Amino acid sequence: MRTHEVVLQRIEQDLADGKLTVGGRLPAERALAEELGVGRSSVREAMRVLEAMGIVRTAVGSGPDSGAIVAANPAASIGVALRLHMATRTLPIRDVVQTRTLLESWAVEEAAGRARELDLHAIDALLDAMDEHTLSPEAFHRLDADLHVAMAGLAGNVLVEAMMVSLRDSIHGYVMQAVPLLDDWSEVAQNLRCEHRAIVTALRRGHGAKASTLVREHIEGFYGRFAPVRG
Repeated sequence: MRTHEVVLQRIEQDLADGKLTVGGRLPAERALAEELGVGRSSVREAMRVLEAMGIVRTAVGSGPDSGAIVAANPAASIGVALRLHMATRTLPIRDVVQTRTLLESWAVEEAAGRARELDLHAIDALLDAMDEHTLSPEAFHRLDADLHVAMAGLAGNVLVEAMMVSLRDSIHGYVMQAVPLLDDWSEVAQNLRCEHRAIVTALRRGHGAKASTLVREHIEGFYGRFAPVRG
């Protein structure tokens, strides 16, 4: 085991045992190094790993916000990993589409079961923003990605929401690759607007199964427009 892994193992154990909690401060670098019998450089390396994983945030100085504090941002680490793997093309776009479909179709059906409790103001605002016909494909699909993350978040499942946030860049990437392959962007955009509003209407009315089906057809339908072209 490399020395920085000793530090990671110790912090993982402290988190599991409840000795460290979200918002709590990790021991000072020197104290942790002396206690574990490792160099301070190993502690710093472990902190960099934890920060990249979204487990801690670090700040220099001597104030109340300095040092390493447990932040627990799961979307950060999942997002970094997904973006890197997408960049290496080890994750087929088809697999991303299937994962997205599973998450979103479940999420909207779950959310529709609590239709009367849902706050749809933010989603309605995104729909209205997407109605602007002067939007570039880039701007339209940024709003589109935000809309799908927001709809998934309505289910109230923290992990599903974190995964959707993490998938957002990957989704935007494959969608933007598809735009040049489309014959009539204006017509496609209008169809997407109609499909979005149909999904939200089903959500608002508490029609979970319908909302789930519409989401599946919406995602698969767009992917199907360019998948044969990509081979």
